[in-house]
Amino acid sequence: MQPVTDPLAIVALDTERHVAAAGWDQPARLFALVRTADLLAREPHLRRQLGPADLAEGALSAIEQEGLPATASLETLLGRIVWPEAVDGCAFAIERLVVPPDAEHDLPVRPDEAVEALAAHPGRKDVRLLVAVLRSGASLCLLRQRDHDSDDAVAVGRDLAPGLVEALRATLTA
Repeated sequence: MQPVTDPLAIVALDTERHVAAAGWDQPARLFALVRTADLLAREPHLRRQLGPADLAEGALSAIEQEGLPATASLETLLGRIVWPEAVDGCAFAIERLVVPPDAEHDLPVRPDEAVEALAAHPGRKDVRLLVAVLRSGASLCLLRQRDHDSDDAVAVGRDLAPGLVEALRATLTA
């Protein structure tokens, strides 16, 4: 296996592991991605907390944005976010329930009852998705399943969540 050297992949994997360390059943979490060199220029005292890989050329650091407003709509939440130019990208972690396509047949009409029916479906999978994007347009998605909760079982791809990738890109181009 070749070592990961892409700064976006490194920060996405590190951020996903950070989120995973807090367990399951978490609210959505948002991170600003900044060039580590720029961060250290503003906050030199942070250097002692970083390892050699963190100081590599082009390295990125994730800074969690705490206190996200509670909202039932992901679109509403992301539609309110605009990043300043000093932010090179962002990462967003969210847990979701995935069901087989046939589970959506004959669902109750009321949304809360439909969610309960889907949550009780025997084929459901709990997943955590982390999507990271940069102003340059680069993106990476990581997917962890609750029933295969291991760092070496995280799926990685560029197009696992195209809608979320585009929504996050929009927060960087306001």
